Amino acid sequence: MKANEVLEGLSHSEKKVLVALQGLNGRASPDKIFEEGSFQQLVEVMNAASWLQSKGALDIEESARKAYCLKDRSLVEKGVPERRALSIISQKGGSLGVKDLESAMGKEESSMAIGWMMKKKLARLDKSGAEPMLFLTDEGKRYQDIEMPDEALVIRLGEKDLGEGEVDPVALDLLKARKGVLQEKLIVSRILRLNALGTEILSLGVVLTDEVAQLTPELLQTGKWKNANFRKYDIRTFAPCQYPVKKHPLTRIADEVRRIMIEMGFTETDDEYVQPAFWNMDALFTPQDHPARDLQDTFYLKNPSRLSLEEEDIVARVKAVHEDGGDTGSMGWRYAWSREEAERALLRTHLTVNTIRYLAKHPEPPLKVFSLSRIFRNESIDMTHLPEFTQIEGIIMEEGASFDMLVNMLKGFYKRMGFEKIRVRPGPFPYTEPSLEVDIFYNGSWMELGGAGVFRPEVTGPLGIKYPVLAWGLGFERLAMLKWNLKDIRELYVTDLDLLRQSPIF
Repeated sequence: MKANEVLEGLSHSEKKVLVALQGLNGRASPDKIFEEGSFQQLVEVMNAASWLQSKGALDIEESARKAYCLKDRSLVEKGVPERRALSIISQKGGSLGVKDLESAMGKEESSMAIGWMMKKKLARLDKSGAEPMLFLTDEGKRYQDIEMPDEALVIRLGEKDLGEGEVDPVALDLLKARKGVLQEKLIVSRILRLNALGTEILSLGVVLTDEVAQLTPELLQTGKWKNANFRKYDIRTFAPCQYPVKKHPLTRIADEVRRIMIEMGFTETDDEYVQPAFWNMDALFTPQDHPARDLQDTFYLKNPSRLSLEEEDIVARVKAVHEDGGDTGSMGWRYAWSREEAERALLRTHLTVNTIRYLAKHPEPPLKVFSLSRIFRNESIDMTHLPEFTQIEGIIMEEGASFDMLVNMLKGFYKRMGFEKIRVRPGPFPYTEPSLEVDIFYNGSWMELGGAGVFRPEVTGPLGIKYPVLAWGLGFERLAMLKWNLKDIRELYVTDLDLLRQSPIF
């Protein structure tokens, strides 16, 4: 496009930016242009600059740098815990028992201080005696009266934010290792620069006059439009894409799952996130020493730490099943069942807790229910695992329910979801027998999507259920990843507007 054509289509703000740049020797930051051009808001400068860039009359140079600030400012006032421990040990002559340090600082803070003293080699821990002792090292004695590098950095950050090149990398790494102390920010700097086209436009003479870009009712009613200076409309100017309103892909798949399950005759149910271990594990014949009950696998609550069990008749029967099999014909797990363990409060680790509680309230057939909701497991976050995710679970209870019925139901569900190649294979699960795993053939390989089986008598017996119960638990996010061809489960939950905009409507 020629310079005179671009000039005719420039807005008042765009002209102001060009004129301001001319007065600043053709190169300046948005802040300088804001001052030079007497703009009302800085956003006016950047909006106009973006349009000028799209028209080829301006170049925007961007550079980014990291900066750091304190997230936890208490360190500025209190200091790092190892400094307080160092002072206490120094006052005691350079050695102190671990229990004495705990008495002086508190157990939690002293534990943190000891860990950092070991990491920085400020002290050594001697466990050879009756009581563990801490002895200052030469490094510890050296720092008795001088600041450690990370301490100095804390003080500087307490005064102002610092750029990446302004900090000692060793001290920075030490602060990064402290949870919740440091916050990293990305600071983007922009420089606006006139290019050849912009310079040529200015040479034609840019006059700053009020212009009308849109015809309004007021202009028409007052007749001011007759004398208004209308800006020329440029049909070649860049226009942003318009995207229709869409539901999030996960919401759409959840709607599809619900529709299919309801069409297959199921009713949706859900229960509370917080459950006693009794319903989450004991009622499902999971022994109280099972690895799944460890803190590494399950989120236990501090408040409330216990949830009382009200269904005493069911509790008594579950207790008997665990200890000797009760009247189910099983031998049980042969241990002394603990009510205290069963009352521990936790975040549910699967949705079978929904269906088992539903069964306890509705022990008579026929019954077809499903749940689509959140569960929680103490998992490390990676491309295939999250600590909080969604499951699809359900049960069928009716006279004559069979393993074949379960297999056909699962195959029917996945076919309705659009998958053609489906297989089942044996898979061990603690509360179903026989049990299976269901796989989908995708991108040249089989992918496991969930497990299923028939509830064991040790599960149904204490609830007074006399008919077979078919149960399954299927992965929802994994299903969504297949539908949307994603490799990383985290992509489903990041704030990515482009992913949403580019996803198909149906």
